[in-house]
Amino acid sequence: MGYKILVLNGPNLNFLGIREPQIYGHETYDDLLLMIKKHAAECNVEVSFFQSNHEGALIDAIQKAYFDKIDGIVFNPGAYTHTSIALADAVKSVSIPTVEVHISDVSTRESFRQVSYIREHTVSQVVGEGLKGYNTAIDRLIEYLGKNR
Repeated sequence: MGYKILVLNGPNLNFLGIREPQIYGHETYDDLLLMIKKHAAECNVEVSFFQSNHEGALIDAIQKAYFDKIDGIVFNPGAYTHTSIALADAVKSVSIPTVEVHISDVSTRESFRQVSYIREHTVSQVVGEGLKGYNTAIDRLIEYLGKNR
């Protein structure tokens, strides 16, 4: 396998297909994982997944990624994007190339969603592409790692 990538999802992503389908679609979290696994296999990338509704568990996963020698992180922090300096500090501290991803186009939504504490510590952002944005994020990580490792 090529690179090792962690796909990290924050609060409420486990409710895909249930939560606000007019915004997030009808596909489930399991559908998302299957789509990513297929894309990762096509890209010769080893992918692992972690989802939590708890900020500390997400921080633990980011720190564990450092010790597991993960090459890159695809991270949808959910609502923590707009509130968590602790998650931003965790991303910054491990120095693992990270792509921030959001299913919806947060720039066209509520004003509080315009704030991302994590963004300045990432190598790229993908917004508004639906679930396919995760595959775009993987592609961007592969491109970044190929140029910078």
